[in-house]
Amino acid sequence: MAGSSHGHTPAAWTGVTISFIGFCIAGVFMVAANPLGFWGGIAVVLLGGIVGGAMKAAGLGMPKETGAQVAPGTQQATATAQPAAAQTSA
Repeated sequence: MAGSSHGHTPAAWTGVTISFIGFCIAGVFMVAANPLGFWGGIAVVLLGGIVGGAMKAAGLGMPKETGAQVAPGTQQATATAQPAAAQTSA
């Protein structure tokens, strides 16, 4: 999948950034033994997923591909294989 732009969208970057901040918050409060702050950080992680999904729904994510499109030159060659008898030479 060379040249793929999977995940390089504003929706993906925003969702992942917010979730990362939530993981950091949860980690700090977990070390500090503060359950309320930990669950607050987990809520921020979930908020990142919601924001990313909302941005994707608003058109800032990857467009869905229609049908089974195959890029040129990526089809597997199944008819070009030589028979086993032709491959061996003694």
